[in-house]
Amino acid sequence: MKETSRRCSDVKCRAKLKDTVLDWEDALPPKEMNAAEKHCRMADVVLCLGTSLQITPACNLPLKCLRGGGKIVIVNLQQTPKDKKASLLIHGLVDKVIAGVIHFLNLWIPPYVRVDHFQISFTQFRRLTEKKYAKWALRVTSVHGDRAPLPFIKSVQISFSERPELKPAVLHRQPFLLKREILKTRPLKMVVKLNFSDGCGCQSTSIEFPVNFEAPPTESIKQDKNVVIQKLRETAIQDQCCGQFSIVEKKILSVPKKEITVYAIATNIVRYSGFDASSGLSEVKLGSKEREKRSQSSKIMATC
Repeated sequence: MKETSRRCSDVKCRAKLKDTVLDWEDALPPKEMNAAEKHCRMADVVLCLGTSLQITPACNLPLKCLRGGGKIVIVNLQQTPKDKKASLLIHGLVDKVIAGVIHFLNLWIPPYVRVDHFQISFTQFRRLTEKKYAKWALRVTSVHGDRAPLPFIKSVQISFSERPELKPAVLHRQPFLLKREILKTRPLKMVVKLNFSDGCGCQSTSIEFPVNFEAPPTESIKQDKNVVIQKLRETAIQDQCCGQFSIVEKKILSVPKKEITVYAIATNIVRYSGFDASSGLSEVKLGSKEREKRSQSSKIMATC
């Protein structure tokens, strides 16, 4: 996730690109690698799901179970270099195979909860004249840059629940930006409603955004991102719906007076529909070794 020297080619974005790929020369993290080797040596069965088993050293991890009498099961649509070492080959979709395994073990497949991130920036501009008025701007943008797109947000509605004289705004174009000038002697509570794009599990969610122009700036906040995301997922599963949000970080800048709040938000929840035990894995294809075993078993049964 380090920033590179390149920028997005979209003229409306131009945000700095981040490296999200494990480079060939990079070593795997030793903490995870050592644990993987340990568990493979102890395992009775190693499931290789959807991997080509061509890149070292990860491709050799399953072989470590063989020394202890373990077995390898490879699930892949294509052949792999380790097929000859496997006790069972299944040329099928990983989703169907692992669903059958989970069903056999009487385990539950938890829903998938998608969590996205965005930020709200509130800037107050200094005025040399008419000091009783405050000129401000509110912007809803991606955490990757002001011009980076927010594909999960279709539009933003901003209303003022305690100030009916202020006209609400509906923002349809990204970056979502609202500029206003009002009396700063009265606190302001905005309601920022995010209307989600197609593909999200809910239509919208609303965030209260209070502003007090006369009060001193609030303190910065920084929470553990992984903890926040885990809590959001648990809440979404418990509520059986999405739309929950939580503050990940809040930064206060003095010049210009600016507050940047980063949110994590659950935008979709997908539940597993269930496993049809009657059809089982009839659509997957077994490898030649397994077909031969089953053929021999049927001959023995016929003889008996």
